[in-house]
Amino acid sequence: MEFNELQATETVLEGYWLDLGSRMEPDAVCARIEWLVKERLKLCAESVSAGTRLYRDPADGRFWEYSHRGAVAAGPPALAVITTADAEARYGRQAVSAG
Repeated sequence: MEFNELQATETVLEGYWLDLGSRMEPDAVCARIEWLVKERLKLCAESVSAGTRLYRDPADGRFWEYSHRGAVAAGPPALAVITTADAEARYGRQAVSAG
């Protein structure tokens, strides 16, 4: 499957589970998010207690926070742009300057 790079106009990507009756399957947005975090975005920091990760897009320098939608850590993935100030507050100055 071929995926698109992040566009400057994108700020939030939210995956969903598709109910196929006998099983739940991730949608195309879930697959794109997983591709982005494995192939394109640079991991800067991780918060095990919050279940989130901070990434930076090397193409434009924006920070993206990876999380899971819903109350469970196994929920569908989401990526959202966060400000440098929010990234620093959540992950520390070192994570932001290293990214």
